[in-house]
Order: sequence, then C-alpha cells, then structure tokens
Amino acid sequence: MKAAVIVEQGQPLAIEDLVIDQPGPHEVLIRTVACGLCHSDLHFIDGAYPHALPAVPGHEAAGIVEAVGSHVQRLKKGDAVVTCLSAFCGTCEFCVSGRMALCLGSGTRRSRKEPPRLARADGTPVQQMLNLSALAEMMLVHENACVAIRPDMPLDRAALLGCAVTTGAGTVFNACKLTPGESVAVIGCGGVGLAAVNAARIAGAGRIIAADPSPEKRALATQMGATDTIDPTIDGAAGTIVELTRGGVDHAIEAVGRLDSGALAVNVLRRGGTATILGMMPLDHQVGLSAMDLLSGKKLQGALMGMNRFPVDLPRLVDFYMNGLLQLDTMLTMRIGLSQVNEGFAAMRQGDGARAVVLFDGP
Repeated sequence: MKAAVIVEQGQPLAIEDLVIDQPGPHEVLIRTVACGLCHSDLHFIDGAYPHALPAVPGHEAAGIVEAVGSHVQRLKKGDAVVTCLSAFCGTCEFCVSGRMALCLGSGTRRSRKEPPRLARADGTPVQQMLNLSALAEMMLVHENACVAIRPDMPLDRAALLGCAVTTGAGTVFNACKLTPGESVAVIGCGGVGLAAVNAARIAGAGRIIAADPSPEKRALATQMGATDTIDPTIDGAAGTIVELTRGGVDHAIEAVGRLDSGALAVNVLRRGGTATILGMMPLDHQVGLSAMDLLSGKKLQGALMGMNRFPVDLPRLVDFYMNGLLQLDTMLTMRIGLSQVNEGFAAMRQGDGARAVVLFDGP
C-alpha cells in the first residue's frame, strides 16, 4: 500500500510503498477513504514535537472495514467507520470513570515481541503514529480506535469527525458543559475552532465571538454560528471582547496553540469563567491564572480530544450532520490526493482554508 512517511522531521513527507500486517486479536483492517490534515500532524512533521521515525502520520480518517481479527464483536467487514487517536482500553480507572480520552491505551498497541503493524518491504518497522497512521491506503488499528457509523454518511465529511469535530464540539459539550445563554469566545478558527463555534451554536450559546487573524476564517465562523468576529492581533482585542460581552465571556476556548492566544483566552474571561486550552503549544510553555483571577473564581483547564466518549459521541455527531445542524460542508475547504499531501500541509502553514482532506480511491 502507499503511505505518506515522515523520514526526517523538517523535511517533506515521502510517498512510499509499505507492507501492512493482517489483523490480530481485537484488530481491524480498514481501507482508508478519506483523511483530514490536522495541525497536530504538522507539529510532528516539522519537529516541534518528537516522535520515533520513520512514521506514518494522519489521525483524522474514515474508511471501510476490510477484515477483522479474532475477538472483534462490534465491527464486521463492510462497515463504514471513523477512527479516533484516543484508543481506549475499557478497563483502566480513566475508562471506568467515564474519562476515556485520558486512557493511555494499555493493550491497544502491539508489543515489541509481535510483528509491527507497518513495515517497509525489507522488514524495517515503520512507527504507527497516534494509534492510527491514517495517511495511508490502509489502516490496521485496535477495535477501540474506531466506531461504526450509519452507511449514508459521506465519508469525506465523516473523516473530520475523527479529530477536529470530536475535539472542538466535544469541548463544548463535554468539557465546558455549556448552558444555553452563556457566552463563548473561540480563539483560532481552523477545523477545531470552527467545530467549537458550530457546537456552541447547537448548544444555545447567547453570544459566540470568533477570533482569528484571517478574514476568510472569520467569514467561515460567521457561517457556522458566530455572532461576532474579531482579529485577535489588533490592539485592545481582549478589551473589545470584554466590552462586547459586558464583562467577559463564560467560556474561552483556545484552539490554535499559540502563546498569545492562550493569554487572550485567560484575559477575556468574566468572573467565574473558564478558559479551555486545546492547541498544542510549545512543550516548555505554561499558561496560568493570576492571584486575582483565582480570587475571581476563574478556571483554566485542558480538554484532550474534547474529553470524548468516542463510541457514544461519534454517532451523535453524525446525526447532527445528517439532520443539518453540524456544518461539515462549510468546514471542508480542500480535497486533494495523497500525492498532494505536502502541498496540503504547505497551505496549512500559510493559514489557508479550514480543513483539507486527502481522498483515496473509494466509494
């Protein structure tokens, strides 16, 4: 099969022919139909975050089950599925307490004693990134890294649910637990941010302020439910948001991973408000609250993958789209082939578009 491979960080992806193993116990072989390009992949490609190499990136995908291994009960050949990087074991304290996104995935990866899931033709192992390695024609994953969806869901749009929407919308529904009428500021309007804007609209937010330097992305945010937009780089942006909301927002969601955007999320909170950081910031960076912020009841939290409960949340997100509430068509701004993957990531570096999707041969 063909796959995009990180051979050296800071260099373009190489398109290589790799060998993929047959499914073992609890494993599922999936023919990839679509894979979204996520900024998280770019952190590994460009070297901001370390990873063993060579590795196949990609973690936002949808496809068709080709084969299942022994003990797989929830999936069968022919099922349409969406994958998720937060593969869960189902038995650890995080899983049994309903915080599946925090599971470290014990038992969902192959041990070093087992054959690798991915390899080059000469047998050299290729690392599976984030449990998936979806920028490839096939995926071999644990059954708890994917979920079956209704067959009438378009798979190019379904792919976006695997990360961007699960993270952005999940944060609103699961981590923020937004109450109708509350105000929200979303900082960064790429795929994750736009999903948060859309989810805030679905959840009944009273005021939704979308902050992004790109006029194109601010326009997309308006289409997806933002009541107000602002360029966060202008002088006094925080003060403008506080003034618009008569004292600050109830929820500020940082969805881009920049140092100044984290500070902005904290600075626009009202008394008792919560800032949620989603973006992958530099590993040595810290976001904090002042003593006065704490005395004002303000809170700061992370929300890994939107604190999703993937098998439950994903089918609901599919229904939101099919019922006309979730605007995935607006979010999907570029469709490309695997051979164009480097061009797709180059456009991402420039801030062009909201979400690009690599399409493989499929239905």
